[in-house]
Amino acid sequence: RFEEALQEARQVDELLSEGPGDDYLEEKFPLLGVPVTVKEAFSLHGMPNTSGLVNRRNVIATSDATVVSRLKQAGAIPLGVTNCSELCMWYESSNRVYGRTNNPYDLQRIVGGSSGGEGGVLAAACSVIGVGSDIGGSIRMPAFFNGVFGHKPTTGVVPNDGQFPNARGVRTSFLCTGPMCRYAEDLEPMLRVMAGPGVNKLKLNEKVSLEKIKFHCMDHDGGSVFVSPVDKEILQAQKKVVEHLEGELGVQVRHVAIHKMKYSFQIWSAMMSSKDSDGQEAQLFTDLLGDHGKPVWPLWELMKWLVGMSSHTLPAIAVGLTEKLMKLNPGGNAKLVSMGKSLQEEMEALLGPDGVLLYPSHPTIAPRHHSPICMPFNFAYTAIFNVLGLPVTQCPLGLSSEGLPLGIQLVAASYNDHLTLAVARYLEKAFGGWVLPGKV
Repeated sequence: RFEEALQEARQVDELLSEGPGDDYLEEKFPLLGVPVTVKEAFSLHGMPNTSGLVNRRNVIATSDATVVSRLKQAGAIPLGVTNCSELCMWYESSNRVYGRTNNPYDLQRIVGGSSGGEGGVLAAACSVIGVGSDIGGSIRMPAFFNGVFGHKPTTGVVPNDGQFPNARGVRTSFLCTGPMCRYAEDLEPMLRVMAGPGVNKLKLNEKVSLEKIKFHCMDHDGGSVFVSPVDKEILQAQKKVVEHLEGELGVQVRHVAIHKMKYSFQIWSAMMSSKDSDGQEAQLFTDLLGDHGKPVWPLWELMKWLVGMSSHTLPAIAVGLTEKLMKLNPGGNAKLVSMGKSLQEEMEALLGPDGVLLYPSHPTIAPRHHSPICMPFNFAYTAIFNVLGLPVTQCPLGLSSEGLPLGIQLVAASYNDHLTLAVARYLEKAFGGWVLPGKV
């Protein structure tokens, strides 16, 4: 929406020339004139809202999602919408509506998903702040693969209204809408605007003394058979963070081994398909695939895909098939849900009011296109924190030997978003934050 954006920018210029006073403008329009991009799954008036589903190709948003409306009211100017994976349930942003999004650091690599277009656009300096959503790492993986900042807020603080698909049943406790940006200092003002009155649940006005934070570090999930081992360069980057914190802040970073993290993927899957407190079943992914069209049968779609006749992507078909398998073991699922609740209590107790956990954002650096299908469960490194409801900030840590972004997750107890945001600002100064693609 470049023409409309330019027109809105001219209106901002006029407002500034009238000179109502900087203090007044800053209070009323904290994001005045700031360009913003929006994940295409969110409604942005007049723009497509397909979520990469061919059946929704002609769907145009007639209103704004709540967070989009709040950003506009704060003075931000939307430039357009950005690509995602089909129905936002895969970590490669490719679909049959728009095609594939490439990583600006290496076009043969993925941008991640499902807010992948957003990660790529921010990294390539096309936009400065962006709107993402995250139910299994969909803000943090693209932020990691593209070397930018992304924040998954504490559950229930930022409204999820106005996106497709939206969460139903138990998943409303796992889906989070949050900010993505190139600079750490932009996360907090964005979060304040997006949360609206919900911001009162957070402690963003509290001054954070980094020396008083109790830092914990975990290098990997304990060795899940479903997930790749953590890349050496990711481990080295994390080690440098630990050394820097201990050397510069004089803190003691405690290494922890939380046994249940080994079952992150299984816990996430079980909790995602569990019933809510009212006994309502989680919405089936296959039902969403049939939106604006006929019902979808995953096995039949797989046959069609093999001969190039399906309008769905292979990952979406695979998710539909996996969903059916999950229903075959209700007893095992109940045990995993119970393990998840126990892990949540353990994590809240460990972190407390002043703790931050350092944890890899993903076991590998940005993979090549199509390779995630070979290691489909690597998103477990981010997904576990969705079902635990904890706030997490993804922070870039420079580039690897191949010139690809490195990063780390900063995790705190519920409603302690201010701690992870403060540490992200500190690490940006220490490690350089976002690096312009092609600069090295």
